[in-house]
Amino acid sequence: MTRIKDVAELANVSTATVSRILNNDPSLSVSGETRQRVLDVASELNYVHGKRKKPKSAPDKEIIRAGLVLTNDEAADPYFMSIRRGVESVCDQYAVKIESVFYTGRSRFTASAMEGLDGLIVLGDVNSGELRSLFGNDHIIFADYQPAEEGFDVVITDFESATRRMMDTLLEAGHTVIAYIGGERLIQSIHAGNGRLMPKEETRVRTYEQVMRDKGLFDPDLVLLGDFSPMSGYRLMRQLIDQGSSPTAVVMASDPMAIGAMKALQEAGIRVPDDMAMFSFDDIDSAAFLNPPLSTVKVHTEEMGRTAVKLLVDRLRNGRTLPMKVILPSELMIRESAGRVYNKGGQ
Repeated sequence: MTRIKDVAELANVSTATVSRILNNDPSLSVSGETRQRVLDVASELNYVHGKRKKPKSAPDKEIIRAGLVLTNDEAADPYFMSIRRGVESVCDQYAVKIESVFYTGRSRFTASAMEGLDGLIVLGDVNSGELRSLFGNDHIIFADYQPAEEGFDVVITDFESATRRMMDTLLEAGHTVIAYIGGERLIQSIHAGNGRLMPKEETRVRTYEQVMRDKGLFDPDLVLLGDFSPMSGYRLMRQLIDQGSSPTAVVMASDPMAIGAMKALQEAGIRVPDDMAMFSFDDIDSAAFLNPPLSTVKVHTEEMGRTAVKLLVDRLRNGRTLPMKVILPSELMIRESAGRVYNKGGQ
């Protein structure tokens, strides 16, 4: 059996650091590279964190052995770290044990590695056909992604309604030249070297375009796409500035992108919100503490993770076979970066 000491030695860190990383200790200060190295080593060694016993909260229930499939770098994107926290927060309550953690493109996805698992919880976009073929059944729950294939349980956020509310708020405040900076969601292969497949559409940009077209305001030059990272937000905002566009507002597809975009605007001497209002998505912990505080759509990421666990439990304990789709609502958090919207009485 792999010990925590084995993970620490291979990752070249202390056993205490390994334990705190695997427990998602918020007070631990380590680099993203170190955190990811520890997670990768633990996955490669199939290290199972915690004692193998029934949770005290559910002694009369047989433990469900689940695997967790991660498609994004949690160290770089707190959005997915928050979904994972939601998953882990209710596992004891429902007698669910996360036996294995897999990383798309890096972990060894084999039938033997998944042997003995009762179900899988997937955070993000992954090739569902590959996963179903390998795992052998439909006890697979997707969080923050709805596969094109049928038969799976999914829990997602209603991004279409959230985007419409955001756009209506900006339009009612008098903005007519509104840019969109976002990311392209990629369906990832579970196997290293197999590349990535592009989904047909991303809800936020599709809804933005539809609203702007309906108003006769759509300009394709004001739509820039990359990935969801701060660096991508910085680079795309620099591109928007350099091409001479002058929108009075911009919609960012994620808070990390907005952080990068704010830096680009600051370097260019463009003030938020005086020269350009900004809205975003996620409401990560730091959003309210930026300068200015970021207006954003609050996505209930931890509830997404908790709901994924509940869906898996319902399938396995109650014998449900009908696939379910749970759509979580969101909240518009209006702060100073919205400018005239905030000044009209936003919260």
